[in-house]
Amino acid sequence: MRIAVRFKDDVAILGLSGRFLAGSDGPYLRQKVKDLMDAGTRKLIIHFADVPYIDSTGLGFLAGARVTVQNAGAQIVLAGLNRHVMKILDDVNLTQFFVIAEDEAAAMALLSQGEPTAAAAAAVQEPAKTEGKTKKRPGPVAGA
Repeated sequence: MRIAVRFKDDVAILGLSGRFLAGSDGPYLRQKVKDLMDAGTRKLIIHFADVPYIDSTGLGFLAGARVTVQNAGAQIVLAGLNRHVMKILDDVNLTQFFVIAEDEAAAMALLSQGEPTAAAAAAVQEPAKTEGKTKKRPGPVAGA
């Protein structure tokens, strides 16, 4: 797993690439999020565009990151999740706890509107294709 942190205006973007597997990835990323919150970051995008797979370590990281960000009074948006990663989050019912945007631009738009909420995300939600049928994904998904 490669991690890149960059800033766009007042938003920290944590770009992830590679398979998110058990090992040192989870603790390292948890510390990165904690460090960003301790430094005063109040808007965070975790960008998954280059993450083809996530296991329980990644799911644990996401749950912990959400708590850390929430405790800091900050906002978090997940962006760029591929179909496989989204399915895993859906399967364990984690999507309901996150605002999820199709890409970085959609995540930035949600954060610029103030605190992103399920209602704001639903306002820009598009239907997701699943095995030839169209259905709405559960949880707050922006432009997915």
